[in-house]
Amino acid sequence: MADRVYPSAKPNPQPPQALNGGSGGGGAGGAPSFPPTKGQTYGATLPAYRPQPRKQPPPRRRSRRGCCCSCCLWLTLIIVALVFLAAIAAGVFYVIYRPRRPTFEVDGLRLSAFNVSGAGQLTSRLDLNVTARNPNAKIVYLYDAASISVFSGGVDVGDGSFPAFVQEAKNTTHLGAKLSAPSGQTLDSTSASDLRKKTSLPLEIAVDTKVGVKIGGLKTKKMGIQMRCEGISIGVPKGKAAPVASSPNTACKVKLRIKIWKWTIS
Repeated sequence: MADRVYPSAKPNPQPPQALNGGSGGGGAGGAPSFPPTKGQTYGATLPAYRPQPRKQPPPRRRSRRGCCCSCCLWLTLIIVALVFLAAIAAGVFYVIYRPRRPTFEVDGLRLSAFNVSGAGQLTSRLDLNVTARNPNAKIVYLYDAASISVFSGGVDVGDGSFPAFVQEAKNTTHLGAKLSAPSGQTLDSTSASDLRKKTSLPLEIAVDTKVGVKIGGLKTKKMGIQMRCEGISIGVPKGKAAPVASSPNTACKVKLRIKIWKWTIS
């Protein structure tokens, strides 16, 4: 009776396979049967790297403060340049023309009538003579009609006017006007009493007009000027006595009056 052969409890392991996948022995020569490594598994799950295009940063916005500073800077430079050019032009003009102010002088004044009534009504008649001189050799003055007011202690004792005239270069012009107290003026009792007692009147003459300048064929815009003559005294005629003539030869001050909107600068 033949002996029985029982199979072993442990199965025989498979023979080792060649790592290089060669055709050694009588094997089939297929792919290796080992599981993939951890590195191979991680690399297989990642997507392929694609470089992303670089985004351009958004343009910077210029702040309003920077724009305002630039505008102020340019405006300041322009103003400085204009002032500099104006100063140069003024200097050249002065060197060429040597401008000088006109001069005025009171060379004759006569009070032919002066009376204050009991009701405070003032009546007066004055004759005024003024000499105007233009000392410039290349400048012509163009005068508008001028208004004249004569004051004594703050009281208007005579009003009148000079006609418009043109004063050529290096010219002397004699002006004459007849003045009288403004109609409808009533003095208070104190002023009326003071004027009745006076034998001579301290006078102040104010003349307002506009004048333009002509240089060759160029004419400027007319500007206001004021002439003030102070320190004049004249005798008051009494009764039928002849009026007293006075020749004070008083030089007058001339001021330029510039009007800006509602304000007058002199």
